[in-house]
Amino acid sequence: MSDVVQIYTDGACLGNPGRGGWGAVLIYKEYQKKISGHDRETTNNRMELRAVIEALRALKKSAKAVIYTDSNYVKDGITKWIYSWKKNHWRNANRKPVKNADLWQELEIETVKHQLDWVWVKGHAGNHFNEIADQLAREASTK
Repeated sequence: MSDVVQIYTDGACLGNPGRGGWGAVLIYKEYQKKISGHDRETTNNRMELRAVIEALRALKKSAKAVIYTDSNYVKDGITKWIYSWKKNHWRNANRKPVKNADLWQELEIETVKHQLDWVWVKGHAGNHFNEIADQLAREASTK
């Protein structure tokens, strides 16, 4: 597992919509990199997506990675729902436009560059690196 990048991501929002932030911790061998960012007017789901997008963009080359997220929206969206959304021209099962389609499309572009496994972790449950990603996101949302 040492040749695999471990990526922990999280998003936060003060109000929904409201000021938001995202954070990620990338771990490769003995190295750790923490990244974060913010948006003045956004939603929690957009910040969850942005965290993964920016974490993947931070990788310097194609990699094997495990992405840990406490968002089933992100995990299920990219591993299950995206196929029907694309087939239906970015419309959901109710024929309504998919929310955050712009970010789903950005995420898809980043995912095809890497070999990824997706793991859901329970938020606020003591997972050390998930807690760090959460703290990064919450701090960024106040900027």
